[in-house]
Amino acid sequence: MSRLTVIAGPTAVGKGTVVRWILDTHPEIQVSVSATTREPRPGEEHGKDYYFVSAAEFERMQLESELLEFAVVHGAHNYGTPRKPVVEALAAGKQMILEIDLQGARQIRQSMPEANLIFIAPPNWEELERRLAQRGTESEEQIAVRLATAREEMAAVGEFDYVVINTDVAECGQQVLDLMQAS
Repeated sequence: MSRLTVIAGPTAVGKGTVVRWILDTHPEIQVSVSATTREPRPGEEHGKDYYFVSAAEFERMQLESELLEFAVVHGAHNYGTPRKPVVEALAAGKQMILEIDLQGARQIRQSMPEANLIFIAPPNWEELERRLAQRGTESEEQIAVRLATAREEMAAVGEFDYVVINTDVAECGQQVLDLMQAS
């Protein structure tokens, strides 16, 4: 199996759900926990879902090269992948998944070209809009920003090694696992 796999795709496509399915069926695979400056959503836990940090702490992490990649997402909040846990897992021969955005995937492609980049896509645009609205976690204005970002992300599918359509979580997860094994 490829040791480093990047999972990216537009907002509300189900990246997190697919990654959770993979981890539930293959607990030996690790997922990187990203740092973010946004507030936790209901049910999210610091250190498990994200490392929720202040803007000042995030800037310090950037300046001290503690992040493999980082970006401002949806024009609102910083997200980044802490370097140390990824480097340590890879050095120990473990498989690692990074669930990140397009900007981060591009940075990983530059710094770690051996990484396996997989784009998770929706079955169609209408389904993506439905999933985003159904989440109920964003305002109408935030939804509009996320959909504009999603259009840009969808236009970049050619930058990825593989594209997997998320029609069914288990089917999508299995396809991602198959691609990880083939790489």
